[in-house]
Amino acid sequence: MRAVLKGQTETVATRRGFERSTLHELDDGRLVLEHLRGDPQAFGALVDRYQTRLLNFINRTIGDRERAEDLVQEVFIRVFRHLHRFDQTKKFSTWIYTIASNLAKNELRNRSRNPLVLFQTIKQHWEADHRPLQFEDTTARPDDLYRKRYLKEAVDQCVGQLPAHHRVVFVLRELEGKSYAEIADITGCNLGTVKSRLNRARNSFAQLIEPLLE
Repeated sequence: MRAVLKGQTETVATRRGFERSTLHELDDGRLVLEHLRGDPQAFGALVDRYQTRLLNFINRTIGDRERAEDLVQEVFIRVFRHLHRFDQTKKFSTWIYTIASNLAKNELRNRSRNPLVLFQTIKQHWEADHRPLQFEDTTARPDDLYRKRYLKEAVDQCVGQLPAHHRVVFVLRELEGKSYAEIADITGCNLGTVKSRLNRARNSFAQLIEPLLE
């Protein structure tokens, strides 16, 4: 009897593992549908897919990893509560990044109202996952690795000095690889404003980083 129960338990566990693996192969829209249909694992698959990306994005924007972890949790709480209202003709990635962007901007706004809180520069040691710009190459020579680590730290420092509204579009475009249209949707700005802010952010970034590369 115990052997039968054990076999049944292992079968259920295997099936659940298979279902979770299958869910991860679905696109965002299908995962949303599966969640709304009552699949208890579908939302977990969305969390697995986006938590690292959102943590990187918010951390780069506000420069505080611990606070970014809290805000990522808040993002998923809001997504869970309001997913039934999500317009499924839109991209889920744009919607969740919009929520993350708004929370990050609110965090910076609240800091600016507190004279005791100084603006923090972007912390070091970004996660490499889902980042178009790569600064590490494990096959490179030690001196090359040193230069790339120095470059990453220089980028951290300079991104952190950009004005908040410029920093958001810069991070979304240059570090997250988002399109202009996606950035416009995420920030709630028109394309012209996005391009203007990005152009200014790029110019400011170039001026900030140039002395560090000489």
